[in-house]
Amino acid sequence: MAVTSQDLVAAANAVVPKISGAEAQAKVAAGAVLLDIRDSAELADTGHAVGAVHIPRGSLEFKADPASPAYDARLRQDQPIVLHCAAGGRAALAGKLLMDMGYTQVFNLGGFKDWKESGGAVE
Repeated sequence: MAVTSQDLVAAANAVVPKISGAEAQAKVAAGAVLLDIRDSAELADTGHAVGAVHIPRGSLEFKADPASPAYDARLRQDQPIVLHCAAGGRAALAGKLLMDMGYTQVFNLGGFKDWKESGGAVE
């Protein structure tokens, strides 16, 4: 039987802790990276969280791998990472990917709206 996108998201949600907007803000204030994995067009349409690192989901594997020439040094395996996308599904998948790559403190905020609705600064 083939795996569906719903199966993949459910498996990711089972291992990546979901946190509230208030919890995300507290983690970011304490030094966590807020990682926005939406596409550039989505950011252009809606804005983004102040201070968020933007790495589109499609390039995350390469940006998160310290052995890759495309590695983004803002991502460290020993630092907490709070992910968000537009609604939460891609953030869950990205969180599981990061955990599979050795990142140990990975959290799913959900969607950009969750950040905004909890009073997170946007620009």
